[in-house]
Amino acid sequence: MSDQPGLRERKKQRTRETISSTAISLFLETGFDQVSVAEVAEAAEVSKRTLFAYFPRKEDLVMHRLADHETESARVVRERPARQAPLTALRNHFAAGLGDRDPITGLNDRPEIVALAQMVLTTPALTVRMLRFNAGAEAALADALRATAWVDPVVARLVSAQIVAVRYTLSVDNSTAMAGGLSADERYPAAVAAADQGFDMLRDGVKLG
Repeated sequence: MSDQPGLRERKKQRTRETISSTAISLFLETGFDQVSVAEVAEAAEVSKRTLFAYFPRKEDLVMHRLADHETESARVVRERPARQAPLTALRNHFAAGLGDRDPITGLNDRPEIVALAQMVLTTPALTVRMLRFNAGAEAALADALRATAWVDPVVARLVSAQIVAVRYTLSVDNSTAMAGGLSADERYPAAVAAADQGFDMLRDGVKLG
């Protein structure tokens, strides 16, 4: 009996993944706006009621894949080594992601990853949802900075907005390069150089003359 809660959670997770995977396959094949929620439910062999219990909005069927990343920067800041500056921790983490070809950095040339990224970037409803995602990332990062670096709330918000914007811009540029036909290995040197430039600007401030 003690394992029942864990078993139920695993079953729910499998159901969630099945629905999301089915939806994304349909969206990539036909187009996000061309596929209805009812069609997703039918293909995933669940009721619409069940689908909405897991994914309240159609956009969530796609953004589910990014959910863990919304608070990623905040976790990096909270879990960084003692005496390490928050920006250094974030810079090292992004650099490691590039090396690992982490899809969240945009530097991943697997066809399904490239197609998913382009769908998010070119579908208005998903682009709007991405703005909410970035806003959540900013809020979580600002909280982490206030809690661990004793940063003034206004400064924390401003800094967080800049960091999230830089990370997102780097990711979009890498994704665009992948969609243009470059391999991850071909793009890697330029991706590293751009990341270095971006984090240098965050560290030193913008100098436009």
